Amino acid sequence: MSRRTAYLLLLPGVLWLGVLFVAPLVQLASVSLQSGYPGHPGYYYRDVNIGNYATALTGFGGQLGRSFLYAGTATLLCLVLAFPLAWTMAFRAGRWRGLLMVLVVAPFFTPYILRTVAWRQILADDAPVASTLRAAHLLPGGHLTETPFAVVMGLTYTFVPFMLLPILASLERVDRSVLSAGADLYASPWQTFRLVTVPLAMPGVLAGTLLTFIPAAGDYVNADLLGSDRGTSMVGNAIDAQFFRVIGGYPVAAALSFTLMLAILVLVLIYLRRYGTRELL
Repeated sequence: MSRRTAYLLLLPGVLWLGVLFVAPLVQLASVSLQSGYPGHPGYYYRDVNIGNYATALTGFGGQLGRSFLYAGTATLLCLVLAFPLAWTMAFRAGRWRGLLMVLVVAPFFTPYILRTVAWRQILADDAPVASTLRAAHLLPGGHLTETPFAVVMGLTYTFVPFMLLPILASLERVDRSVLSAGADLYASPWQTFRLVTVPLAMPGVLAGTLLTFIPAAGDYVNADLLGSDRGTSMVGNAIDAQFFRVIGGYPVAAALSFTLMLAILVLVLIYLRRYGTRELL
């Protein structure tokens, strides 16, 4: 294949990214530095107002912190839930593998909002879960909704498939003879799992972690429907409020968006540097 042909094949993707990603990003950066006309809410002029970023950090630091805390917790829970299920589907499911795959992807057949509202019903005060916990004196607050627990559970439920599918893809590529060699060398099942299976599954774990953490940190639907405005709102909720509910909030909303994006980028780079990009190849 000639170099010219390769460039031509890349051209549609480059144009797509340029029009639908780079151009909106440049516009967002421009808005984040604008200033409002004094006495005219909702009107702006081009400026280099870095004070919008200071406002984003000082005024919405709690939402940023909660976003990373909730996303990190949900990512860990997704890994704990997804790895055993992926291992079972890869090595033990047999003819039930297709059914398990359908059960994993079936929630995507319904709208995201509807699934989150369903979780609000599941965790409602008069629902069996909350009633059982209250009867067992395990629910001191009296309710599950409008709590960090509900938000994290909603995020975990939403993003489990994003964790499971990359891990499953990695485990299905594992050569079964390598696992048999562990047993031939007198390794116990646990030693084989820890020293052979887990390292071979790391590309899927790393990919699943990124696919889960990044969108979870920017999510606002779960915090909006399962949390409360008092102490569970995430940075996505703050961006939504600044864009659509606060007159003159566009520059701060754009600055918040850029701050979130840059913070996630830094965390991802640190994560990849720590574990190595070789695992993703």
